[in-house]
Amino acid sequence: MRLGAIVLDSDNIEELSDFYAAMLGWTKSSQIQDGEKWITVTKEDYSETPLLFQENPEYKKPKWPSTKEEQQQMIHLDFYVRMDEYESKIEHAVKCGANMMECQFSDSWKVMTDTSGHPFCMIPIPDDIYEQRYG
Repeated sequence: MRLGAIVLDSDNIEELSDFYAAMLGWTKSSQIQDGEKWITVTKEDYSETPLLFQENPEYKKPKWPSTKEEQQQMIHLDFYVRMDEYESKIEHAVKCGANMMECQFSDSWKVMTDTSGHPFCMIPIPDDIYEQRYG
């Protein structure tokens, strides 16, 4: 069994898929299936698990940090980056439309949100370990 995709809901899948395509440098495509529009963002060589985007008009952005009274996060993504590129990748994410969260639980990584409010973390990995894992 293999993980085929990670699907993110949004009330604006064009904006959200544009964000991830720009931030990751991946390719965006769309299709209509059973009358519903789906957008895929994938690495050109398909070496990474693709992101799919599903329109949900009732979507509510999760609250960070979580509170019982607000929409809870359902998933968050972790992005590993080379330690020597950490700050520039954070700046790049912000330029693409990410928001830095005021509440940070660690000095070792940064919690951010995408354009639909899904939280994600930017995690620096030492260059030698990054090379061993990802080449």
